[in-house]
Amino acid sequence: MDTRTQLGRLGLFDAKVPRYTSYPTAPHFAGNVDPGRFCQWIQALPEGGEISLYIHVPFCRRLCWFCACRTQGTATLSPVESYVATLEAELALLKRHLPKGIRLSRLHWGGGTPTLLTPELMRRLIAAIAEVADFAPDAEFSVEIDPNEIDEARLDVLAEGGMNRASIGVQDFDPDIQATIGREQSFEITRRAVDMIRARGVHSLNADILFGLPHQTRARITETVQKLLSFAPDRVALYGYAHVPWMAKRQQMIPSDALPTPEERLDLFETARRLFVWDGYAEIGIDHFAAPGDGLAVAQKTGKLRRNFQGYTDDTAAALIGLGASSISRFPQGFAQNASATSAHVAAIREGRFSTARGHVFTDEDRLRGRLIEALMCDFRIDAAEILRDFSLSRDALFAMLHQAEAAFKGQVQVTGEGLFVPVKARPLTRMIARSFDAYDLSKAGHSSAI
Repeated sequence: MDTRTQLGRLGLFDAKVPRYTSYPTAPHFAGNVDPGRFCQWIQALPEGGEISLYIHVPFCRRLCWFCACRTQGTATLSPVESYVATLEAELALLKRHLPKGIRLSRLHWGGGTPTLLTPELMRRLIAAIAEVADFAPDAEFSVEIDPNEIDEARLDVLAEGGMNRASIGVQDFDPDIQATIGREQSFEITRRAVDMIRARGVHSLNADILFGLPHQTRARITETVQKLLSFAPDRVALYGYAHVPWMAKRQQMIPSDALPTPEERLDLFETARRLFVWDGYAEIGIDHFAAPGDGLAVAQKTGKLRRNFQGYTDDTAAALIGLGASSISRFPQGFAQNASATSAHVAAIREGRFSTARGHVFTDEDRLRGRLIEALMCDFRIDAAEILRDFSLSRDALFAMLHQAEAAFKGQVQVTGEGLFVPVKARPLTRMIARSFDAYDLSKAGHSSAI
């Protein structure tokens, strides 16, 4: 039996599994985390420590059909201006609760389309953030940039404000695919954006592309990857397109009969993966690639690679605080998510309180299982010595869990006295193997295919 047949029999092509950017995953969040608890968690941060800050801008000039993010279209700047004023008030509220001396290790603007902001709105937001906390040494300020929604003036403001990493969404350069997914963005427009970014000394560049798109073939994804490599990005996220039109209504615009089969999706992923590896990129976890000197590659080599809501990260801050509608924060004590509806979020901030609507308080078992899953997703291995050092459980209890996973994926994972290891041939199953350590109800909606 060949490897692909074995993977198929274990459910690679039909299983629905979480992406595990958190544990537990967001569908399991509940209403027991409110603004009061959110404030307590902020106040419990150590004085003089470091945090990460995520700013969510939920607006787009146009809504791409493939996207399942929480965004809303706008034809005018009026709601954007009002939203920035809300962010300023939210940042001031955060400042009142933060302990003294907190610094930013990471600042990320996501969306939506953060570059929809005018230069003046960007200046206001940068100034409001600066009032809350200073950047730590070697801090990273990254912004998601839409090549269709950027110009010299806005990039000048971002660069002057400290942006030192830019992230661009590519998805696919093929015009037919772009028309089918509602995302028209030519190679020339993208190249111009990259050149403008580089010209301002922003030398760290991220790029996202998708596999599993309608009409995508190995030839087409090869051309897209080769064009992307001409930009020499520092890191690339190769995400699988998740077709969930029952959740993201705009995806109903995409013809499901034009989507590749699960087996074809694997071919598309492998085609792109090989091209990145051949060009010298290190494989990072299940779907990222990094140039040798990039922070993710360094973190992988030193055992400091971690997983968060943006994917893989080298950030070691104890807390990630998300501001804006639907943003999720992570503290040592648990997760907290803001109100998803922009109107509800704005109303809460105007009343002088955070909009925290739900979340999850970690149990000791959550922390253990979360680390087991993160270790698999980052390193394809579980180091028994590390787990026994950091968590209160017996060696017998740990190895009972490891052997259970070994039995479920017979011949695909290896358990030794040092822990559990996923060989290269079985790495497409990583999310499924991670699922075997998930103690929560797996029938929740929103999970995507394993490949």
